Amino acid sequence: MATRGQHLLKADRGFATGGGLLGRLAAPAFARVVDQLDRRLREGGIHGTLPNGERRAVGFHARGPEPIVHLHSWMALVRLATSGSVGWYKAWERGEWSSPDPVPLFDLFMRNAVSLGGAARAKGPFRLMSWLAHQWRDNAPAQARDNIAAHYDLGNDFYTAWLDRTMTYSSGRFAPGDDLVMAQERKVALLLDRLDLKPGDRLLEIGCGWGMLAIEAAKRGAHVTGLTLSTEQKGWAEQRIAEEGLSDRIEIRLQDYRDVRETFDAVASVEMVEAVGQRWWGAYLDTIARSLAPGGRAALQLISIQPELFDRYAASADFIQAYIFPGGMLIHEPGFATLAAERGLSWQDREGFGSDYAETLRLWRERYDAAVAQGRLPDFGEAFHRLWRYYLMYCEGGFRGGGIDVAQVTLVKSGPAG
Repeated sequence: MATRGQHLLKADRGFATGGGLLGRLAAPAFARVVDQLDRRLREGGIHGTLPNGERRAVGFHARGPEPIVHLHSWMALVRLATSGSVGWYKAWERGEWSSPDPVPLFDLFMRNAVSLGGAARAKGPFRLMSWLAHQWRDNAPAQARDNIAAHYDLGNDFYTAWLDRTMTYSSGRFAPGDDLVMAQERKVALLLDRLDLKPGDRLLEIGCGWGMLAIEAAKRGAHVTGLTLSTEQKGWAEQRIAEEGLSDRIEIRLQDYRDVRETFDAVASVEMVEAVGQRWWGAYLDTIARSLAPGGRAALQLISIQPELFDRYAASADFIQAYIFPGGMLIHEPGFATLAAERGLSWQDREGFGSDYAETLRLWRERYDAAVAQGRLPDFGEAFHRLWRYYLMYCEGGFRGGGIDVAQVTLVKSGPAG
């Protein structure tokens, strides 16, 4: 019996998912949620089928995505109205709603997030319960390793089954004609270009993954110290580094970024800060500022949410935080840039490429489905596969809707270069 990944399937314990006897009794009254959505959808619309078989067009006030949604139970709307995206996933998993393609629905929700307001966010005691559950998984030093292990220690065999050969688990940067490997190589090259590395420079990578960026930096002549909290990633990266003949140039440490006390010429970090949590943004930036000599440069790739959505997002926990990345938090970019400036780090040359992440996620889902069909993930059950597909679709729709973005940015420490 497949058992791996069960900890993620059960991760919602403590989070509010809108179930219970009261919810079931009140479910028919939640038909009014459809009317609320109809009024608040500014772009696009839903071709809906209600539990009584009635067909309903919802929205369509302006052009936009047009998902098809079959509502099999009013309980789906109970969960959406009370528990937001956490409840909406629970409803999907329980068969209370379905769609031939959920990506346009997530796109629709995201591009209408401002006008929807709290319509798709947890409310009242449900919001409080989810917020408390999320705080319980805060990335304090004692908890951070467990949070990382929950996701990345699913096993190297899991990730090799559907990531490309670069083993890069972050957005690529596509040029016309690029496949996924080329897009990942381009992403790493552009990030390293920001650092202007010279032979012999010391580079700190915060969140080194499976080692691709460290290897490419070492090929440019740098000496790299990579940090991870995942034992699986560390083992894989060290083997790969040895195969490349670069063990004398790269050290992979199982170390928390907060414990770094050395000075480096440059810092790189790719989609690590989202795993830090808002409480620790200052500590993360402190590490960068402390590690750089005056004039030193850091290159980050980060995922942000529209500033006008951040307060509602941060007030509860969404599907990703409940099931996929415990303790995580997308970046409020203006606030984060302000924290960086307070530490003498100037925010420069920001380039966003959210549509590239949507394409990366689409290709990952194709590869994941192929891996399942070919029997390359035998230790994971169907419920886990459904969760993972939903995660990939949810994120793809979010980037297509424009409410979240991915960007590369350079931070330069004040003072003259050495």
